[in-house]
Amino acid sequence: MTSLLKRVPGRITGELIMFCARALTGVRPIWRGSLPTPARRVYFANHGSHGDFVLIWTTLPAPLRHATRPVAGQDYWLASALRRFIGRDVFNALLIDRQPQPGAPSPVDLMADALSRGESLILFPEGTRNTGETPLLPFKSGLFHLARRCPDVELVPVWIDNIRRVIPKGQWLPVPMVCSVSFGTPVALAADEDKAAFLQRAEAAVLALRPQESIAP
Repeated sequence: MTSLLKRVPGRITGELIMFCARALTGVRPIWRGSLPTPARRVYFANHGSHGDFVLIWTTLPAPLRHATRPVAGQDYWLASALRRFIGRDVFNALLIDRQPQPGAPSPVDLMADALSRGESLILFPEGTRNTGETPLLPFKSGLFHLARRCPDVELVPVWIDNIRRVIPKGQWLPVPMVCSVSFGTPVALAADEDKAAFLQRAEAAVLALRPQESIAP
C-alpha cells in the first residue's frame, strides 16, 4: 500500500502533463509503418526540444506507455528535486551516465538490461537537442551497438513534427501549435552491416517520415 501511495503523485502529474501536451499541440499519432503493439521496441526519434519524449509518450496507448521508458542523461534529470521527480516518478526514465567511470555499466549495457526485462525505450540518437537549421544531426553509435546486442527488439523510427515551434529556442513558454508523431517501419541491422551504413539507413528512415509540408522549399 505504501509503495502504491508513493506512485500516486507521479501518476497524477503525468496525467496533467499529457493533458497540457494534448491541449497545446493537439498531438496525434500517425502509424505509417508499424502498429501500436506490445512488442519490445526502441522508438528512436529526432530531437529538437525538451518536450520531445513527452509527445511520443503521450501518443502511445496506455498499456504501451506504462512499459516504455525515455532514455535521458542523469546529469540533467538529477540536477534538482523537481527534475528528479519528473524524470523518475512521472516518466520512469532510464537515467544514464553519458560518461561512466571505468568499470561502470555503459549506457548500452543499461538499455540492453531494460530491454531484457521486457521494457521498451524512447531514444534520441542525435545525442543532444538539434537547435540548428539542419533537420537531423548525425546519429551517435549507441543505436548501432544496441541493435547488435538486442537483435530481436524492434527499432521503430519516429519523426516529431512542429515541436520546435511550440517551444522556440531559448524560451520556456509554449506556443499552441498542432504537432504530430509519425511512427515508421522498423529498421533491422543486416548481417555484416557496418556501423556507418546502418546509422545512415536509420537516419534516412527518420527523415522519410517528415511531412512534406514541413520541408522548406
